Formats: sequence, structure tokens, C-alpha cells
Amino acid sequence: MKTNRRIFLKSTTTAAMGLSLAAAMPIPISACIGANDKLRCGVIGVNGVGFADLSAFLRQKNTECVALCDVDSNVLAKRAADTEKIQGFKPKLYGDYRKLLENKDVDVVIIGTPDHWHCLPMVEACLTGKDVYCEKPLGNSIEEINIMERAANKYKTVVQVGMWQRSDPHWRAAVDFVQSGKLGKIRTVRTWAYQGWMEPIPVKPDSEVPAGVDYDFWLGPAKKRPFNPNRFHFNFRWYWDYAGGLMTDWGVHIIDYGLFGMGDKAPKSVMAMGGKFAYPNDAAETPDTLQALYEFDGHTLLWDHGTGIDGGYYGRNHGVGFVGNNGTLVVDRDGWEVIPEKKNKKDLIERVELQKGSGKGLDLHMQNFIEGVKDRNRNLNASIEIAANTARIAHLGNIALRTGRRLYWDADNNQFINDDEANKFLVPKYRAPWVLPKI
Repeated sequence: MKTNRRIFLKSTTTAAMGLSLAAAMPIPISACIGANDKLRCGVIGVNGVGFADLSAFLRQKNTECVALCDVDSNVLAKRAADTEKIQGFKPKLYGDYRKLLENKDVDVVIIGTPDHWHCLPMVEACLTGKDVYCEKPLGNSIEEINIMERAANKYKTVVQVGMWQRSDPHWRAAVDFVQSGKLGKIRTVRTWAYQGWMEPIPVKPDSEVPAGVDYDFWLGPAKKRPFNPNRFHFNFRWYWDYAGGLMTDWGVHIIDYGLFGMGDKAPKSVMAMGGKFAYPNDAAETPDTLQALYEFDGHTLLWDHGTGIDGGYYGRNHGVGFVGNNGTLVVDRDGWEVIPEKKNKKDLIERVELQKGSGKGLDLHMQNFIEGVKDRNRNLNASIEIAANTARIAHLGNIALRTGRRLYWDADNNQFINDDEANKFLVPKYRAPWVLPKI
């Protein structure tokens, strides 16, 4: 069964009773394997969100983890023990993701690495015929995103990206209300994340690489730099080499639902202002304060973020507000409600009190991924196309900030219009021997 699993998942076959199929079709895994057989995963990057994703995977029926990979052997040992507690046995351990991808027992790959390490493992997983659950944002640059989307489509890979709010019922119910037309003409969409728990990063000196860490591999295609504890593990997201700050960290969750509710794809233009206003002397590079304004036909979308404080819109530290002529729908991870507009002291639409969320978004998202793998359905809740589009838009906001001007976007050609300086931000420069994939 093990040796034939990949054939069952990715290839065509003939009917069991000896009847040849005139047209070969992919066979769902559920039709090919026994009810008690396991869908096996390998995880690349297991420190934080990667392990949360693995835990959600193992909460699903008939699943097991057969491989873990991390460049920090201390993290790897801890997560191996944690995984053994969950499933009763330790997975195989790797320090090089390429060795994990050679493991024939791995059916699906979970990528929980820092953002700058999303592209290469995902593309290579597609090449080896493994389906992928990749953490958000899809890539750390727009060209990486383009490449990842092309690879998934070329190799017919089932891909789910970790924008798990796409699988959370109350978020989808909010979109249904928005699209019902009851709010009237929607003129702007407010999206925001104010995160008080994300405190400033104290400046620390460079230091020796911790024992057990393959730091050169951790840097990978990023620029060669001395080890600094601020750039490692969680805080990598505040440095342009590895991520895009709160804009791409939370923005792809929140902006995504603004786009989803409006049926938007690409904006016509974007402008942004912000900087390190609150903590100008801390160690982060990315802005602690940022507003990006996107132009769509007939409405605008605003992204607004702040680290170290919780003072967002409508009394919420994150969310989406669809501002219509008749009222505003506000949704966050706790639930959604409708706040009516008034005319002559009368509500224009009926108030909708808070509709609470279930808190099961991640588990439902993983369930959607596994069902897609079994059924060979690539049209998942956060498919490669959805995730690529949202990630591009988040990166557009960062590029507008870094160039300091309004930028006009040509979505058909994935480039800025008549702006060579802005276009330089689209394609990353990989450090040798790593090479940006060509798909």
C-alpha cells in the first residue's frame, strides 16, 4: 500500500473489475485505500504556526505525521516529542527539507517556515508530486507568488494556504450578508489590525549562532548577515529580508475578507503612508504604523495597522468594516454585526446583533484541505489563486510605502505602470547557491 499510494493519489488507473477506462481520471484517495489507512504528512518548519498546523492536521481522522524538518535541532527535538505524545510514535527527523521531500511515505507537506522560505519548498513539493498546505503569506515577493502559482497549476497540486478565516463559518456568513445588497451602496471597506501584544523589539547586539542551529540554511536565499536573536524565530516578520511586517502577517487574513466580500481582485492603484512612528529606535525594520489605500472601481479599501496598541475601529483590535449607505457590517474573529445608518432618527436597515464565531476556523480549514486531497479538488477555500491574489495586494501596499508615492498596477502583466523603481521590488535577489525557480 505504501509504495502505491503516490500512484493512487496522482495518476490514472483502470477499474477494479478489469474494465478499461476510455478516459483516464484521477481517483480519489478515499476510493483507493482502506477506511483505516492514513494520510501521511511531513512538516517543514515546526516551531510556531507550523506545529499549530500539524496539530490541526492530526486532529483529523486517519492522519499521521511521518516526518519533521527544522534547521533548529532544539526545536526539532521538542516537536518530535510533542508529536509522539499526540500520535504514539516519533516521526523521522530532518535538517534539510529536500531530504524530507525524498521520503516516499510523505503524501502531503505542511510548510510553516518564515516567509522567505515558502517558495522553494513549495515548488519542489509540487515537483515531487506532494500536495501542500503552505502558511500565509504565500510568498515574500510578488515574483515568488507568481512562480508558486504557476508551479501548483502546472503540476495540478492541491494547495491550501493558511488563511484559515476562509473556512470559518461566521466570516462566510458575513460575506453572504454583504453580498445580499442590504447595506446599500458600499463606498469603502476598512480593514485593520491593531495588536497590543506585539511590543517593540529591544535592540540587541549580534551574537554567536545558538548550538544546534544551522543558521546559514535558515538564511537560505536571504542576504548573508551575522546572527542576531532579533531576526530569529518569531521576530523574523519585522525584517524585510524575511517578511513584510504586520501588513503581510495579519493583512493577508483581514484584507482577504475585504476582497472576498466585494468580489474584488486587483486594485487600479495604491498609496501608503506610515513608518516607525511609535517605536523609532527599536530593532524592527517594518513599520509599526501604516495606512494603505487601494483604489477599486466604485469604492476604496483601507488597510490600517498599529503594533503595541489595541485601539482599532468599532472597539475591535482587528476586523473588516463594509461601509454602506444603509449601514456598516463589522466582522472580526469573535463574530459579526450590522450597525444601521439613521435617517430622521429611524434605522435604514434592521440592526443585526453580534453573531458569534465558533473558534474552529483552523480545524475546518485543515479538514477542507484533506477533503481536497482525497477528492483531487483544487478549488479549496484558500486555493492557490485566492492566496496569490491576496498576497500580491498586501505586498503592493508595502511597496507603495517604500517608494513613497501612488502606484498604478497592471494586473494582467503583474507589474507597475511606467515605474521602473517600483518594479525593482517585485523580484527578489537570491543568495547563491540558492536560485529563484523557473516555472
